[in-house]
This record gives sequence, structure tokens and C-alpha cells, in this order.
Amino acid sequence: MGDPVVHFELNGPDGEALATFYSSLFGWGTSKVEGFDYWLIDTRSGQGINGGIGQTEDGGAFATFYVQSDQPEALMEKAEKAGATVITPITETPMVTFGLFSDTDGLVVGIVKGGTGQEGTAPSAGDNPPVDWFEVLGTDAQRTQGFYRDLFGWETDDSGIPGYALVQHEHDEQGRGIQIGGGLGAGDGTTWATVYANVPDVEATLQKAESLGGKRAYGPNEIEGQNMKTGAFHDPAGNPFGLYSSSR
Repeated sequence: MGDPVVHFELNGPDGEALATFYSSLFGWGTSKVEGFDYWLIDTRSGQGINGGIGQTEDGGAFATFYVQSDQPEALMEKAEKAGATVITPITETPMVTFGLFSDTDGLVVGIVKGGTGQEGTAPSAGDNPPVDWFEVLGTDAQRTQGFYRDLFGWETDDSGIPGYALVQHEHDEQGRGIQIGGGLGAGDGTTWATVYANVPDVEATLQKAESLGGKRAYGPNEIEGQNMKTGAFHDPAGNPFGLYSSSR
């Protein structure tokens, strides 16, 4: 299946405010890491992946996800040779070994070394919305799909939607995700690298996000033939974040 996505991250100039926003919206647990301007997210959903909130020094904002590798330095070098720009070289910290690059569209994606910290911690038990889908929308679907397939070894399937490919993922015997799924494509001038939460009602969640200071990006949109609705918002820092609901 290739290298797995194991952690998501949301960054902005006021980390504490972002932690409050996502805790209020989804019921997620957030805790500040002592000595760092970083908040860990436990979705308390019992499935999917956990995340973190970083505080930027330049006032900027970006959402991303981290892909796990046993050889992060080699993977970062491979990304650079494929046209990516290194933002943060692979760096070892007391908590985790990680790096960040921007792809050919300037979208930020992380690499993290496996087994070194909070990146692999599973969500604790609960019924909050899980984060179990990632997405990269670039300016050219074929280029985006080729870049990430070659870099991370991901296999893709046709989604039935022009310009959008599904990244294959695995489940255990109970149907729970081992490697979360994702999508790679291009979308009507929208570019982002972000994650999606599985919610009971996309419209209700979008309205709640707006009431808390977020802005609707799109949706709800119904996916024909799949009993699914999708949507997305920008949080108060400007980060894009996706939502979907499925009646399957």
C-alpha cells in the first residue's frame, strides 16, 4: 500500500485559539506539549489518526499531513529530486524526527520517522468524528497523482470522477482502517493538502464551524452513486479542513 499517512497538522498564529476551535467543533481533546508551542489532538474517536496544532511565528497558516517512513532522509532527498522544495530538513527532536516539503504546487506535506513519538499514537476510545481520509488537490491531476504515487509508493484506483484518483488503503477484520484512504487530483482552481473528518451531518457541521469563526469552502456536495456527501471549511486561521458523511 506504500508509506502510510499517520498524523495530521493544522498551523496558525494562535495555536491556543485553534485548539479551542477544534475542541468546540468536534469534541476532540487537545493538550499543550510542555516547552513547545504545540498542541496534541486526540480525536477520541477510536479510529483514524490523531493530529497536532502548531503555532507559526510568521503569522501564516497551513494544513498538512505526515507520511511515515523508516528512512526519512532518503525519502526527503527523493522528494527534492522529483521537484519538491525542502521547507524543514529532516530534524530530530526529543519528541519526533520529521521534515516538511512543498510539492510542485507549493502544497506542504510532512515526513516522519516511524516509531519515534506521538505521530503513531492511535485515537483513544470515543464516538467523536474520526479523521480517516486525506486529500491533495493540485493544479494538474496527472502530475499530482504521479508525484505522490512515485514518492510514497501509493497505488491508486479510478474514482469515477474525472481528475480524481483514490489511494488504496487497508482494513482489519472489523473493517477499521489500518492505513487511511485518500484522494489525489485537481479541483476547479482549489489547491490544498488536508484531511477529512467523518461526521454524521456535513451541513450541520459546516454551520457549526461558521458559528465558531470558520468559513465555508464548499458543500455539502452529494457524490453521485456513493451515498456520500462532502464539504469543507477554512478554520479561523485559514486552514482548509474537509468533511464527509456516508450512509453506507
